[in-house]
Amino acid sequence: MKLYFQTSNFPWQPERYHYAAEQMMLTLFPGERPEYPEGPPPQNPAEEDNAAIFTLHRGKKLTDVGVLVFRSQGYYNGVARFSSEKLDRSRQEVYHTVQHALKLAFYRAGTALLGHEPPWGALTGVRPVKLPTRAILAGSTPRQAQGELEKEYHVSPERARLAVDCAQASIEVQRSLTQNEVSLYIGIPFCPSRCAYCSFVSADVGRTLKLVQPYVDALLQEVAETGRVLQRLGLSIRSFYIGGGTPTTLSADQLDRLLAGCEAQLPLEHCTEYTVEAGRPDTITQEKLQALARHNINRISVNPQTLEDHVLEAIGRKHSAADFRSAYALVSDAGFSCVNMDLIAGLPQDTLQGFQRSLDEVLSMAPENVTVHTLALKKGSRLMEEGGQLPAGDEVLQMLDYSRERLTQRGYIPYYLYRQKYMSGALENVGWSKPRAKSLYNIVMMEELHTVISLGAGGVTKLIGGGDLLRLTNPKYPQDYLSGLDKVLGQKAEIESFYSAQP
Repeated sequence: MKLYFQTSNFPWQPERYHYAAEQMMLTLFPGERPEYPEGPPPQNPAEEDNAAIFTLHRGKKLTDVGVLVFRSQGYYNGVARFSSEKLDRSRQEVYHTVQHALKLAFYRAGTALLGHEPPWGALTGVRPVKLPTRAILAGSTPRQAQGELEKEYHVSPERARLAVDCAQASIEVQRSLTQNEVSLYIGIPFCPSRCAYCSFVSADVGRTLKLVQPYVDALLQEVAETGRVLQRLGLSIRSFYIGGGTPTTLSADQLDRLLAGCEAQLPLEHCTEYTVEAGRPDTITQEKLQALARHNINRISVNPQTLEDHVLEAIGRKHSAADFRSAYALVSDAGFSCVNMDLIAGLPQDTLQGFQRSLDEVLSMAPENVTVHTLALKKGSRLMEEGGQLPAGDEVLQMLDYSRERLTQRGYIPYYLYRQKYMSGALENVGWSKPRAKSLYNIVMMEELHTVISLGAGGVTKLIGGGDLLRLTNPKYPQDYLSGLDKVLGQKAEIESFYSAQP
């Protein structure tokens, strides 16, 4: 879609508003990609069949942001209005006012043309829970926070309720945190094979077996240096999470050695949640589970994604639904206090009926957590590059609506939620839990409630304090992580500098 800005009217740099326009374009017209043609916008609607023209006109009392959208089925003008005095405030306040009006105007024009409204209305961005969280902390009731989402952003009642429920879980966790706590993530960037939808920086362990042991050795050095920094700062770890990739691609001995090193070097005395992703059933053995149990792991993820064998084959998984059932039996016998299972709505060759069968079987196993993802087409994934037979957005919406109804009936509550670019139907990912089984790590990571220190290849540390957020990144690929280990270890000094500067 061609996006034209009448640049002379927009405050400061019009390109600052490109991202807001693109977010709304993806919500309304998910198959489109933005173009910014040179020259003035067309004057005649007949000249364009796929474009949007953005204007801003300031009056004495009111300012109008207008968006004229041209599509093959016609054209429509949407307008959002605000008090002109808001343009005389700080630069950041002006930006937020204008970009919100721009999104609403684009939304009004686009939905008038399409004849329907998406479930999340005009709300864009990764973290929709932040708005109701902010409203409730400012004194609104949950009902008032939900009403604001419905009225101001046109969010459907069902999605607004999801966001408010997750906001209440976020506030509960936020109030339980203390100033000297952080969470810690360790990344294991290896998998048995690469899934068609995956864009994570992970390596096929069959091809890179020679890197696994050196990687564990390097990781233990980073663990030790991180432990020394945290001890000097008087910080303790509240939640501990090993993700991937697939951490259980490591051998039982490697898992044992890594976890023993963590226990010896990290301040884990006050840690309440220890999670390891054993996401791929074809990596789970009794010996590995015993190693995890010996080291206080109390939460484990076993992720089928689907229990339809032809869908597993289509996404490149090397295991069957029967393999998952066998792996879950091993996990169940091992006695972990919390088990999470992931499902994905919208996988290639899946159907509403197939998704319903998968969810119903997962619920029959009664895991403490169930995370329902919506397929997102990610750059670098095989699905993005090659395409595939994907369910339509309306069918994916039915899958998610079915999951919400069934999980609610079974006593699960939504506790964290996020969205991604290029998601089927512009929908959402939701974590569901049984009462008192919410994952603290998932909430603090997604809602950025406190510092999360990330170790390993591809790790992105987020240091949070005093209203500041600083990101520290590790090299993405295992080979680069190994060759750049000295720099990774030296970067830990920035954690000390950040905290030393806090009041």
